[in-house]
This record gives sequence, C-alpha cells and structure tokens, in this order.
Amino acid sequence: MKNFVSVQDVEDIDALVQKALAHKADPLKNKTLGANKRIGCLFLNPSMRTRLSTQIAAQNLGMEAIVFNVGQDGWALEFEDEAIMSGSTVEHVKDAAPVLGKYFDLLAIRTFPSLKNREDDYSELFIKQFIKYAGVPVVSLESATLHPLQSLTDIITISEELAKAPLPGGRRAKIVLTWAPHVKPLPQCVANSFSQWINAWGKADFVITHPEDYELAEQFTKGATIIYNQEEALKDADFVYVKNWSTYDDYGKIYTNNPKWMLTNKRWLLTNNAKVMHCLPVRRNVELSDEILDGPMSIVTQQAGNRVWAAQAVLSEILNAK
Repeated sequence: MKNFVSVQDVEDIDALVQKALAHKADPLKNKTLGANKRIGCLFLNPSMRTRLSTQIAAQNLGMEAIVFNVGQDGWALEFEDEAIMSGSTVEHVKDAAPVLGKYFDLLAIRTFPSLKNREDDYSELFIKQFIKYAGVPVVSLESATLHPLQSLTDIITISEELAKAPLPGGRRAKIVLTWAPHVKPLPQCVANSFSQWINAWGKADFVITHPEDYELAEQFTKGATIIYNQEEALKDADFVYVKNWSTYDDYGKIYTNNPKWMLTNKRWLLTNNAKVMHCLPVRRNVELSDEILDGPMSIVTQQAGNRVWAAQAVLSEILNAK
C-alpha cells in the first residue's frame, strides 16, 4: 500500500480487517515496526477520535506522532497551482509539502469540504496536492468526499459482530444506511465512503434510505438499493448505520429536518434486532434517540474504539511496503 485515501488503495478488504483484529488482540505485537520513524498528522479541521486513534496506533507501532493544526499553528496554505498569492494564504503547498516530506516518513492529512462549490470539493485538490508534492506516503484522515479510516472501522465492527453471531443459513447481512436530521448541513464524506466500501466488500445486501433530493453521488452508491421510505428500508435489517448528509445536486443544503427520520425504538423494532452504528459525534435526540444510543442495540462505542485498529492496520501496511 503506497497511499490510503479510498477503498481503491486496498487490495484485499478482508485481509486488512483481519490484520486490524490481530492488532486489537495484541496491540503491541509489532511495536518495533515503526521504530525511528515519524508520522506527521496535519489537521485542516478539528478532530477527536481520528486524531487520538491515529496517534495511539502510531505509538503502538513504535512511531513518533506529531500533530500540526494547519492555519492555527502555522501559515495558511495555498493549494491552487499558479495562484497569485496576494490574499490571505501565506505559503503554497508546493513549498510546504516537500519540506514536510523531509521531516516525516508518513503524512496523515485531514481536510474538509467547503460545502459551497461541489466541483472544488469533489476535485479533492487538497489531499491530491499533498500526494503530488510530499514525496512520502499519505494517509487520509478524512477528505472533502471520503473518510476511509472510518469506513474500514465500520467493516471491522460489522465483521466482529457477524463472527460473534453468524446469521442463520449463512445468509448475507442486510445493511441499511439511513439519513438522519441535523441542525446544519454536513458533508457527504462518511456516507459516500461507507457506500463505497460496503459495495466494494460485496458481502452484504446494501440499502440506502433518505428523503427525496438527498441522493449521493452515483460513483459511490452504484450497487446499492435506494429506498425513500425509511420504514420499508429498515425491515429485517441486521445493521443500521445512521448519518446525516447535505444535498449533492443542489450542493450543501438541508431541505428538511423531519424528526420522523430520527431512529427511535419504534422504528428499530422493524429490523432484525439490528445493531445500530454511528460514526460520532452524534446529536442526541436529533439524529438518534437516547433509547437507541443507550440501548443494547447500539455498538457506537465499540465502533469508535475500533478506530485505533483500523489506523494501526493501515499504518503497518504502509510501513511494511516502504
């Protein structure tokens, strides 16, 4: 593995999942793999789980992790080629990234979409420029359109649950990604990425449910069944992933905040005792009800804990390839 920015960088999803679970069983089994190596974690937007889990994963492998908040701890970066830098940006990524490549053996980058211009966001300019100019492997800690470490974590968590309680007759799991209300427009990153990874994994019947006008980009959802009625979609589901996202066509908008789309116990009863997932942070009693989050069906804490092992598996793959 040279870089990690999407599922397309992964040769074998199941093998990577098993590697992550092996790290979970014995976190320090490869504690010297990253000895005398540094990872630079660059954040262009805030983070809690992604930041901490990546630092812990790196340390478990013997690496030194250094966190740098771009624009707060240092200069505001320019990413456009041939830019006339007469505005607020101080340093071009063409100058900054090669220097960072001298300081670090790996770079991990977290960017965020503007939700103003779809063409700009979906070009993934920021992370592509780091890959182009840094000269070292780059790991996405979330980009403008995807969150691959979260999606790997999600498949790890689903795989764990299926190993503990296999479905009768060896049938495929039904996984439902459901839109949820939110107080502000959120990116499509997690929903895009989850869709991309579940479709690539190919081991589940995958359903996406959302109000009309909340379609995601087909490049990520192709292969999934799209249903606009949440109750119909939830029937017999084994896993329900709850997430808000803003509109894709009329980009970055919220048209509805219908509270009926919040997952409650009444709607959960339509499922096959489904495990409920969310990437966190979650707006309680807006996206998910307390009764779900605090109930036995919720595996959001387990899911968040697995972020360490997803990161550790990816970092070990890159270190072994160097």
